[in-house]
Amino acid sequence: MDASAAALRVHEARVYYGTHCVLDGVSLSAGSGEFIALLGSSGCGKTTLLRAICGFVAMASGAITVGGRDITRLPPDKRNIALVFQSYALWPHMSVAQNMAYGLKLRRVSRADIAKRIATLLAMLRLEGLGERKVTALSGGQRQRVALGRALAVNPQILLLDEPLSKLDARIREEVRHDIKTLQQDLGITTVHVTHDRQEAMVMADRIAILDAGHVAQIGTPEEIYNRPNSPFVAGFMGATNVVPLTLSRDDRGIAIAEGPFNRGVVIDGSGITNGGPVQTSLGTSAVAHFRSEQARLCPADQALDGCLVLRGEITQASYPGGFYRYAVRVGPHQYLVDDPRRLAIGEAVGIALPAAALHLYPDKPTEQFHGRQS
Repeated sequence: MDASAAALRVHEARVYYGTHCVLDGVSLSAGSGEFIALLGSSGCGKTTLLRAICGFVAMASGAITVGGRDITRLPPDKRNIALVFQSYALWPHMSVAQNMAYGLKLRRVSRADIAKRIATLLAMLRLEGLGERKVTALSGGQRQRVALGRALAVNPQILLLDEPLSKLDARIREEVRHDIKTLQQDLGITTVHVTHDRQEAMVMADRIAILDAGHVAQIGTPEEIYNRPNSPFVAGFMGATNVVPLTLSRDDRGIAIAEGPFNRGVVIDGSGITNGGPVQTSLGTSAVAHFRSEQARLCPADQALDGCLVLRGEITQASYPGGFYRYAVRVGPHQYLVDDPRRLAIGEAVGIALPAAALHLYPDKPTEQFHGRQS
């Protein structure tokens, strides 16, 4: 297959359910052999986009091309795109081999070729010896592999995955996650994977598209999305859920954070900070800083650390997720989660030390912008 034949492009896709716009001008592309994850909360439009790509949902406007061929108006069976459903949608009265061969029989492939193709897939999916077993007698992870085998049997140009791991327990999910990624890389098949699981998208995808209310909020590599979220929404979705209101100004040495009721004034290096705009800060710019619990550290409440914003607070809650303690720290009217390896007492006065690299700064109002590195 020509390397460009499996390249996918969605341009300005719009989909309505009645009068409600579910996809509002969504555009994205996937190169040949690329793994794209569509990430977002329920109702953001990610499954609708997947179904539009495979032809199960009609678009009001926009275009979809595969290898430069416009497939926008083609029926699903003419697109050479395979979809693995969240529910697997296997035939319970059929064996593993019969389920996997179903699409090939519809295409009138010879019995000999079907047998050869299914044998190859059973080996690839680690299902050897299970071809004659009913799918109802399989584990969840095995059923997921059968559904994947059925999709791959017809040799599609594009593979679509609609949350195929959501029904598996955590241990099996990690194993199958690795299997899918390995198989995708071995076959070099262009893949679009819908998920609401941030970790799943991070470990599987070459690039991630985060959807919010029918729009693409940001698209980039896992590293770009994680380290340089372009908005408060993306920062929060990628785990930076702690939000600190600040007042900023520009300083020759970097970004000056004004003293507040629960922090000393400090100047931090702004060169490595994600923020919402390239305009210079003026005196008294209102902003918010997002940070992740694992990127902060606890220190004595009265300690001053060069280049770090230190918030003064009190521990109100503690838990042990494994390998570290997670503390809820109350700072004035706000509460923040911070991870620390030490066992500390509830009620203890502490400081939350936030180095510049831990902060994602954004204007408090959408019209305000300030200086730093733009993502």
